[in-house]
Amino acid sequence: MSLIALLFIITVLFAILVGTPLFAIVGGAAVFCFAYVADVSITALVIEMARLANAPGIIAIPLFTFAGYIFAESKAADRLINMSEAVFGWMPGGLCVVVLVACSIFTAMTGASGVTIIAVGGILLPALIKEGYDELFSLGITTSGGSLGLLFVPSLPIIIYGMIARVDIVQLFIAGVLPGLLAVLLLVIYGIRGGLKFNVPRGAFSFKKVGSALWDAKWEAPLPFIIVFGIYGGYITVGEAASVAAFYAIVSECFIYREISLKKLFTVTRESMVMVGAILIILGCALGFTNFLVDRHVPQEIMVFLQEHISSKIVFLIALNVFLLIVGCVMDVFSAIIVIVPLIAPVAIGFGVDPVHLGIIFLTNLSIGYLTPPIGMNLFIASARFNEPVLKIFRAAIPFFLILLFALLIITYVPQLSLFLIDLFGQRPPLLEL
Repeated sequence: MSLIALLFIITVLFAILVGTPLFAIVGGAAVFCFAYVADVSITALVIEMARLANAPGIIAIPLFTFAGYIFAESKAADRLINMSEAVFGWMPGGLCVVVLVACSIFTAMTGASGVTIIAVGGILLPALIKEGYDELFSLGITTSGGSLGLLFVPSLPIIIYGMIARVDIVQLFIAGVLPGLLAVLLLVIYGIRGGLKFNVPRGAFSFKKVGSALWDAKWEAPLPFIIVFGIYGGYITVGEAASVAAFYAIVSECFIYREISLKKLFTVTRESMVMVGAILIILGCALGFTNFLVDRHVPQEIMVFLQEHISSKIVFLIALNVFLLIVGCVMDVFSAIIVIVPLIAPVAIGFGVDPVHLGIIFLTNLSIGYLTPPIGMNLFIASARFNEPVLKIFRAAIPFFLILLFALLIITYVPQLSLFLIDLFGQRPPLLEL
């Protein structure tokens, strides 16, 4: 058995090095563990995949992904930018505020920070430089803007986290509001400081301009409010909200704005469902592997080990943040949630961390991990999109990275920032059964 285990570990490491898809690695690990370690039929893995089809909120994944792809392929980003500029352009550093607000909303709608850098950052970077902002500052704020928005409705990572951690998804959405706004606000303050530092001229506020921009985006701007009001008001479930978002996206972008033809809609549908398929097959394999880990009491063993070496909740949270920042560098947010959450969630709860608060800490870390030098994914996306050396992007992103780290510390050590609105609404979140 020890020889088989050694060969298995070598095989997994080799598979990772040669770029084997994550679902194959996780699924292969699950099959090996069930068959050779637990001596259980590998049909247990198939059963876990079948249970996934009945998991609460599962329908939201394909529908929100589909809606996000539609908005990404249309000119929704342009209208969103124009609306933000009309509302915030008169402020000191107004264009910086536009960048951050537009990036936050677009990332929340699409669930992909890299897409935000490409779609929104690509438009606004030349505008920032033209207005008189320093080039490094402009590169930094457009790159860091992609890390905002994962805590806002209808963030797909929050939905997946809730399913994996068995935490109520609506409560996670509520908990993400204030921490998400804190991160945006801190960067907005730094952006305003930049506008004053570089003596960027401000435009006059115009109700006519605001009205025109809002009219242009009148079919897209209401969507986040419809979803938020519907979910928070208890009128619709997360799955129903996803159906509304998908239907709304088709009607607005295909039939009202007519920016996506029927032929292109089929292409968008195919591409979005390929992404959904990748997420679901990883999710199914990961749930099977998680079942094995739980049966073998692996989280409990990790908990015992940590309690022997870490006695303080504060120290544990520091170690958790460092670990998750590293994870955010090397894994995409969906893979990290699926693989890491089942291991750390029981341990964190053992240290007295609220499950909902843990979700906000987890997602905040992963979003910042995309920006963490030297291998944060968004740094390389920005380098490719803006045609700039990676080292230059590193330097540009460092001040914004440090500000987000400060926000992370507040979010981590002030749990009421995440839990205040939940307590205000009066009910603690129940655990979900998958």
